[in-house]
Amino acid sequence: MTCSSTTTVSKCTVYPSQPTVSSLLENGKTKRKEKMPCSSTTTVSKCTVYPSQPSSLESLKLSVSDLPMLSCHYIQKGILLPPPPFSFPDLLLSLKRSLSITLSFFPPLAGRLFTDSDGYVHIQCNDAGVEFIHASAKHLATHSILYSPTLTDVPGCFKEFFAYSKTISYTGHTLPLVAVQVTELADAVFIGCTVNHAIVDGSSLWHFFNTFAEICRGAKISEFPEFTRDTVFNSSAVLKVPAGGPKVTFDDEQPLRERVFHFSREAIQKLKLTANQYGGNGVTDSTEFVEKKANGEITPVTANGTAHKTEEISSFQSLSAQLWRSVTRARKLDPRKMSTFRMAVNCRRRLEPKMDAYYFGNAIQSIPTVAEVGEILSRDLRWCADLLHKNVVAHDDAKVRRGIEDWEKSPRLFPLGNFDGASITMGSSPRFPMYDNDFGWGRPLAIRSGKANKFDGKISAFPGREGNGSVDLEVVLAPETMAGLENDMEFMQYVT
Repeated sequence: MTCSSTTTVSKCTVYPSQPTVSSLLENGKTKRKEKMPCSSTTTVSKCTVYPSQPSSLESLKLSVSDLPMLSCHYIQKGILLPPPPFSFPDLLLSLKRSLSITLSFFPPLAGRLFTDSDGYVHIQCNDAGVEFIHASAKHLATHSILYSPTLTDVPGCFKEFFAYSKTISYTGHTLPLVAVQVTELADAVFIGCTVNHAIVDGSSLWHFFNTFAEICRGAKISEFPEFTRDTVFNSSAVLKVPAGGPKVTFDDEQPLRERVFHFSREAIQKLKLTANQYGGNGVTDSTEFVEKKANGEITPVTANGTAHKTEEISSFQSLSAQLWRSVTRARKLDPRKMSTFRMAVNCRRRLEPKMDAYYFGNAIQSIPTVAEVGEILSRDLRWCADLLHKNVVAHDDAKVRRGIEDWEKSPRLFPLGNFDGASITMGSSPRFPMYDNDFGWGRPLAIRSGKANKFDGKISAFPGREGNGSVDLEVVLAPETMAGLENDMEFMQYVT
């Protein structure tokens, strides 16, 4: 592979051989979680990687969809890869050079945030660079962290494979907007990308990740990012940030369990068939449910229960409905309590005219669907799925614009979390091309995430490795709720 000779890597620091996370000690003995591999990742070195070419962009103003994310953690997503067919030092050199070239196509990622005298927040495309970390966890192997039959929860070691854990996006005023950590395992390598959430959503994150992989394996760039700010999300509204900077709106120290549930294409098709069966108690009564635009006011909407003739309930809506029912049952809530299922949607193709599919930045809104716990549990799967379906279908160009107008009337940070103990938040998407990240020696073995933005009820959807419509759900729940979900046969019958 030919790389630009202008690639610059500086501020290289080599660290002594010591763990970044110490073991818990009790009575002089190491205390480990049962059935979980020991976590102890060592930082070997850190460097700053700069774009291979100077940026032609000066600055990009944060949009209505970007600004609310300033109180969220940096996004952390990564891939577990098989071992490369060359030495690790050669791998690091290749990755640094490829990252440098990639940054020249994504100059905002190598910049910093700044707030002007009028209160507007911008990305200054000043080529300040991104952090690149080499870490080692050679005592860990894939059989112990991925394939072991005794594993249920995601091993905690994956959280150590990312930089900037629980770092709030507003700190991008001083910190790099991206950190790439490459961790060497006994028989694999993990590449973890940590990216400021105020400058990317999932679509832009995976576009960057895919381009990084394409350049590393010597392929041509398939799609270029679009940096225009001439969209409906561009606004004159000013977000007032609290003194001292924003804080996350959830308890990031809450005890949680995290597990990845796999659903084959066959299981999901069975769910979809069930959700699309007409009749029964699912669609006969009038139902009031709730729609809410991104960061907007709640507006009640009455649906007469009639199934949409233009679109069937999707596979993902069917899976989401089953999860909503089963988690709600596991929480043992008062039947009169209201429960919310919140889904993030990509607005790029919902607007008229449509935005560029590779628009760089956040272009997402949140669609909550609300129902009474008693109804969620007493009605059938189709009833829940139909509520989600109606809400998603109804989120068209007009709804997107109303959500933007509502935010402009009262600019605010995004209230991420489970405030009432009855909410579920679905993020990411099985449509993201996560397994396309072939850096030149094979597809990823698995997708994993870090500590960022996790709370009771946070779900992330990934494509299954075998493709063909399979889905992995990364489920984060309170320990007692996870135990209830694992004993819910209505849910577990679909898990493989």
